[in-house]
Amino acid sequence: MAPVLYIVIPCYNEQEVLPITAPLFLEKLRSLSAAGKISGESRVLFVNDGSRDRTWEIIRDLARQDEHYTGISQSRNRGHQNAVLAGLMEAKDRCDITISIDCDGQDDINAMDAMVDEYLNGCDVVYGVRSDRKTDSFFKRATAQGFYKFLAAMGAEVVYNHADYRLISARVLKELANFKEVNLFLRGLVPLVGFKSTSVSYSRAERLAGESHYPLSKMIALAVDGITSLSVRPLRLIMGFGLLVALVSFIGVIWALVDALLGRTVAGWASMTCIVCFVSGVQLICLGIIGEYIGKIYMETKQRPRYIISARTWEQEGAGESETVNK
Repeated sequence: MAPVLYIVIPCYNEQEVLPITAPLFLEKLRSLSAAGKISGESRVLFVNDGSRDRTWEIIRDLARQDEHYTGISQSRNRGHQNAVLAGLMEAKDRCDITISIDCDGQDDINAMDAMVDEYLNGCDVVYGVRSDRKTDSFFKRATAQGFYKFLAAMGAEVVYNHADYRLISARVLKELANFKEVNLFLRGLVPLVGFKSTSVSYSRAERLAGESHYPLSKMIALAVDGITSLSVRPLRLIMGFGLLVALVSFIGVIWALVDALLGRTVAGWASMTCIVCFVSGVQLICLGIIGEYIGKIYMETKQRPRYIISARTWEQEGAGESETVNK
């Protein structure tokens, strides 16, 4: 029997691009079904991430037009990673496989054919990996590549040049649901689940409409979340650097005592100021990194829900109560 596929698409203020890309996703769903690779019960699942424009209205209109369109809406904006997780968890009991992809049309939807083929060949996770970055500016290309290299250097297990375009089987999703982190970084969590995996290369195109919702500031925040939620290497680096500074300081103390005993000491304001500033700066940096981890611990202990679904397209108007999910 052909597997049921849910294409999970997070949406935040996508009223300009959604009418363009939605028919493309539906067309791909139908072509895969016609080829016998997936079931006719497959669906396109939009996740409205608290959009402030007409995104949710468009999703509801699409659902009325064709039963293959479905959608859920979060009670407020909770970020891309939480939106993707909400869609995956909503779909896991309704399908055999999911493919998460952004709404902007930049990811090549034709790569889904190869992803499904790899699943049929026995893979439970198939990562969409960019084959090049020709469409990126020099700055964007340099920062993006540095992002993945920095994550790897800090101990976060990630797939190079892979974002959130991936196929995941239902049994992997059931295991992923056991990960209770509030600070989400799916690019690092999915590899931790394990199971047989592979990757599919594709070329990324220009955004079809609208503006990007991932500026440099969000990329930096995502990198910090990825490192601090998946690795303790920064803390170990702090300890190693602290030991190095302590060793140098100990040598400096011995040198100062020897000079004092030999009567060669001279009052030096500049040298003292430099030492104080250097040590103070190191301490503040170390405290900042430790504080980031403490903040993560603080948020985890609260056990707040990672997303709240306020509406579904298949529910009657006003019939469904908000559902809080904390899995």
